[in-house]
Amino acid sequence: MKSIKEYLKLEESKEQKFLKLYQEIMQDTRLEEMEACIQHGRTDCLSHSIAVAYYCMALVQILSLRVDEQSLIRGALLHDYFLYDWHQKDKSHSLHGFRHPATSLRNAKRDTRINRIEEDMIKHHMFPLTLQPPKSKEAVVLCLVDKACSIYELRRIKRYRRLSRLVMV
Repeated sequence: MKSIKEYLKLEESKEQKFLKLYQEIMQDTRLEEMEACIQHGRTDCLSHSIAVAYYCMALVQILSLRVDEQSLIRGALLHDYFLYDWHQKDKSHSLHGFRHPATSLRNAKRDTRINRIEEDMIKHHMFPLTLQPPKSKEAVVLCLVDKACSIYELRRIKRYRRLSRLVMV
């Protein structure tokens, strides 16, 4: 019987695709700035987004779902691309949970090309807090995995050590 770690490990080809797209996004955007902002608990926004993107791919692999993998990875990496520390007292950060998807989408469109699936993912990842449900399979996967990662981070369980080593190229 496989362990949870084994189930969550991507096949080599999928892991290589993940790394390639991660590196492209890092070059084309300001994604590295997300490392300076805390997301949940002690986890920074960049680590959170990397984990969400990786585990979106893992869930798709486990369930054998047919999705646009490139869009899934890109949309998940950019879903929290709001580029500010929402914990700081600032009027523009009020109602962060409701407003940050629009800010993230605006920033992503400014810095890179976004397709229809990626837009749906970024725009609707906070469902049901934001009332519009996701339209694509990729956005539904993101909604589920984002919530699971957030719970993991808030419980202050071990950080994403393996993923941190994976993306350190």
